Amino acid sequence: MTSATLQARVHRPDPEFPLDPPIRITRPADAGVSVATAVVLSSPHSGAIYPASFRNASRLDALSLRRSEDAFIHELYAAGPGLGAPLLEALFPRAYCDPNRAAWELDPDMFDAPLPEHVVTASSKIGAGLGTIARVVAGGMEIYKGKIAFTEAERRVETCWRPYHDALDDLLQDARARHGVALLLDCHSMPSVGGSHQPDAGQRRADMVIGDFNGVSCTPRLVDRVEEYLQSCGFGTTRNKPYAGGYITQHYSRRDRGQHTLQLEINRDLYMDEERIAKAGGFSRVQAAMTGLTELLIACATPDFLNG
Repeated sequence: MTSATLQARVHRPDPEFPLDPPIRITRPADAGVSVATAVVLSSPHSGAIYPASFRNASRLDALSLRRSEDAFIHELYAAGPGLGAPLLEALFPRAYCDPNRAAWELDPDMFDAPLPEHVVTASSKIGAGLGTIARVVAGGMEIYKGKIAFTEAERRVETCWRPYHDALDDLLQDARARHGVALLLDCHSMPSVGGSHQPDAGQRRADMVIGDFNGVSCTPRLVDRVEEYLQSCGFGTTRNKPYAGGYITQHYSRRDRGQHTLQLEINRDLYMDEERIAKAGGFSRVQAAMTGLTELLIACATPDFLNG
């Protein structure tokens, strides 16, 4: 798929959102290199542009609204395009529309009228208030002053969620067409301590959580290599607990077609001040480690390694 075709597919303007398109794709060519690899980097939760209408409808202040952001994650992987791995970012915030959910995963209690039959109204994410249109931010604070219309959710899905997935699907198809395989790294961060409604409530989490959907989404030999690398950098790791991988990791895993997916959650206190949502002293160390991880993934993203 050509660059022009991809841009045409993601051009769906949202009158409420200040940027069009609501995503950013940084390709190797944008970084001044001609090589393209089988690796694709996805940052669905680092968006930090909040529409005025959304802020006005919220009961929360600006800082509280940002509690769900994977702040600065896209910057930790900024070297990726220069190494040959395109980087896809959502510019819209997760609290506005979450691309790491199914398109119509909605809490019926949020809306001012019954929802259409095609909407999924019950799931663990919906129960936690974190559906495609979130009811709460991280920490459980309610976002909205009152109920919202389904047409609002519909508009956000069509103008934010769908362009993100159109672009991600195109990038992965392009990688497979060029290299015979594709490897997606879905890039996330997590609160340093488990929340009150989570199994690890009150406990400090590992430095890095590697999610392969409990052994399903990616060849185990790659997970082993990633874990060995992260530990060699001095980071403590766990696999799949408390995060095994979200909608993106599961939905885009097609190992029978040579398409593998992996999610990485980085503990926020390694690189940022969680209260102020500001970079901290460890940022450069984590950024360098993620550059090295991208290099490792690129070296492993071959048919012999992934499908062998």
